[in-house]
Amino acid sequence: MSDPIRLETGDKAPDFTLEDADGAPVTLSEVLNRTGKSVVLYFYPAAMTPGCTTEACDFRDNLRDFDAAGFTVIGVSPDTTDKLAKFRDKEGLTFTLVGDPGKDTLRAYGAFGEKKNYGRLVQGVIRSTVIVGADGKVAKAFYNVKATGHVDRVKRELGV
Repeated sequence: MSDPIRLETGDKAPDFTLEDADGAPVTLSEVLNRTGKSVVLYFYPAAMTPGCTTEACDFRDNLRDFDAAGFTVIGVSPDTTDKLAKFRDKEGLTFTLVGDPGKDTLRAYGAFGEKKNYGRLVQGVIRSTVIVGADGKVAKAFYNVKATGHVDRVKRELGV
């Protein structure tokens, strides 16, 4: 197994089109052009699991702060649209969730690859957050983050 790529500040963010919880296509470049805002892309392993629920609810509870500071939040996981819709509805999530079952976008962002899980090396989703500036370039990238407390760290780093 090889290490996944890691995006760095200044890199061009890979564009993608993925389906949201309702099956509608979401394209990063279109979101950037339409909103003129930076995008907080956070990558998580699986909807409706304890850590991912904690992280999603933290983003939900801080969404006004991100919005007021000029950021759009998008959650990315390998889940199906059906599972994303159930997760959104169960937790009252008001930001966009997109699914990447093929894991191509996860790989392009360095959010899928070799990681340690209970001391063993496995292939899986690496909990990560990449901030994409309105110019389409990576402003910040956080890899191997913890679900608890991560949103507060992102807010501090972004001055939100």
